[in-house]
Amino acid sequence: MDSLEHSCASLRAQIAATEKQLAGLKRELEIAEKAAAATKTGHEKESSGRKWPLLEEEYKRYGRQMIVPQLGLPGEFALFFPLVFYYVVINIPMAIEQRLTSFCIHPGQLRLRSSKVLLVGAGGLGCPAALYLAGAGVGTIGLVDGDTVESSNLHRQVLHRSQNVGKLKVDSAIEYLQELNPHLTYIAHRSHLTPEDAPTIFKDYDLILDCTDNPATRYLISDTAVLLGKPLVSASALRTEGQLMVLNNPPRAPGDKTGGPCYRCVFPKPPPADSVVSCADGGILGPVVGTMGVLQALEAIKVLSVPPVDNHDEAGNLPGSSSSPSLLIFSAYSSPPFRSIRLRSRRANCAVCSAEATVTLDTIMGGSTDYVFFCGSTTPQALLAPDERVSPLEYRQRHPTVDSPETIEKKSHIMIDVREKVQFDICNLESSINVPISTILSTSRSNAAISSEDHPPLPYWVPDDVKSADPNSPIYVVCRLGNDSQIVVRKLKELGLDRDGERYIGDIRGGFHAWRQQIDPEWPEY
Repeated sequence: MDSLEHSCASLRAQIAATEKQLAGLKRELEIAEKAAAATKTGHEKESSGRKWPLLEEEYKRYGRQMIVPQLGLPGEFALFFPLVFYYVVINIPMAIEQRLTSFCIHPGQLRLRSSKVLLVGAGGLGCPAALYLAGAGVGTIGLVDGDTVESSNLHRQVLHRSQNVGKLKVDSAIEYLQELNPHLTYIAHRSHLTPEDAPTIFKDYDLILDCTDNPATRYLISDTAVLLGKPLVSASALRTEGQLMVLNNPPRAPGDKTGGPCYRCVFPKPPPADSVVSCADGGILGPVVGTMGVLQALEAIKVLSVPPVDNHDEAGNLPGSSSSPSLLIFSAYSSPPFRSIRLRSRRANCAVCSAEATVTLDTIMGGSTDYVFFCGSTTPQALLAPDERVSPLEYRQRHPTVDSPETIEKKSHIMIDVREKVQFDICNLESSINVPISTILSTSRSNAAISSEDHPPLPYWVPDDVKSADPNSPIYVVCRLGNDSQIVVRKLKELGLDRDGERYIGDIRGGFHAWRQQIDPEWPEY
């Protein structure tokens, strides 16, 4: 029995070693094929009569970055010295020496020129990232986005202009990029990324940039990138803070410990769906998301300009290098604004990049890997019954604004605005009371009841007007879109303020978005 187990273990070890050797051979083949393609391109240019690999205008355009030492890497410059030796000692013909030497002087720029980068998202992150990648001369830039340009985008999405409001974002962005750099190839993918299409789109690119703003798409992008062997630069931004990671770098097959961690390695479980805040709800400063997008472009250039190296250690680091996967955190109002957290290597039980992987290209494209189910639906749920909600028009009919003795008496109700104070200060209804939703949710006492036998104290956030008002006066709750207001109505009823249904407590359906449509077209839309 022991000998059989030993034989099995020996066979497993041989299989693992063979698979590792095969992976190494595949990487060598890929490098050789790229070198052959580059050589072929050089021959084509030489046959066309050009002595230098770039156009004259490209030398002028990229000159300031081509003389930066980091774009001419040591591994390539090492080729320069043997060339000089051969030329002096063996007397290689001048024409060949010039062509090879010119190649060695700016290898990083040639790599950028031959690279293909895909940006998923043409919004606050994608715009500055694409802007600087195009400026740097990345040969092919693809953009994936199904949204159209809105006026609310323009303060931060710097590729779009007022005249392009209503146009697809990818078309608007490419229009600007073509004016910036006409030497590049731009590819528009005019739809939102789906699991069915992601592998087909990703396979033609060398590097992926995640410029999206929802967890389900982030997991989809990371999973697809890992399974197709693509490095990934991921960033996010909200309010005054941002995060940045370079994932799956170096890209390795699932089970290979030398590969960089993926998004699932860093975040094995998604955040609760109701805790995810979008820029539309939480707000964003343009320079914050711009900073993160520019950093994405920088990391992309670093990844693309580094020559392929096979001898990484088990943590995915280059020999003699202290670099390791890290999470860069940016906070605009902190000092210093940047800090870095070192990330662990690939998780041993990761669902995508470990030897125990359960997510494959087949499960992604076939739909059995359900990202919406995994992350939870972000679609707001209807928490209240129809009779607990009124439209802005119904509210106005119940409580007119004409000042007369009759209407003043009828106006015996309370309106609670649960938007954050910064939004309340932008615009508000006269006589409404501001109680921010964040204040309400931070209160520990949420299920205390009020009855004739037991009167525990109400939470501090309950307005004095509610406590002192006629116990029969109705209470209305309003917010920006009609979602937070439902939560607060439920909490007010949990506190017993509706007196078992004797007192009406309800919300304004659709919030101030519906208020603008039905009551006041001049209400500020933000």
